[in-house]
Amino acid sequence: QVQLVESGGGLVEPGGSLRLSCAASGRIFRVNDMGWYRQAPGRQRELVAEVTSGGTTNYAESVKGRFTMFRDDAKNTVSLQMNGLKPEDTGVYYCKAEIRPRSMPFNARDYWGQGTQVTVSS
Repeated sequence: QVQLVESGGGLVEPGGSLRLSCAASGRIFRVNDMGWYRQAPGRQRELVAEVTSGGTTNYAESVKGRFTMFRDDAKNTVSLQMNGLKPEDTGVYYCKAEIRPRSMPFNARDYWGQGTQVTVSS
């Protein structure tokens, strides 16, 4: 069984920093793309940042220059360093990964973490 576990959310003042982490575990054959999404109250879930299996990153315009994504393939983890946080960054942050499980090594599917709350407020 494959699962994603996130950590690192919390309350921070505007201008502050947080680092989110996500670890994929279980019977994994291969992890493909990994990404972070967020959902603010009353809004749809949106892409924040993603990294391909080849290491190419893509960021939402609203976070470019402030957020940086790191990937560790040896540990099947991905982190999101968030600097210069703004109130509009508030939301539940979800990790998503496209994974090939050992039970079906030729079939990839998306897995989601449970989400971690990020609140930016003074």
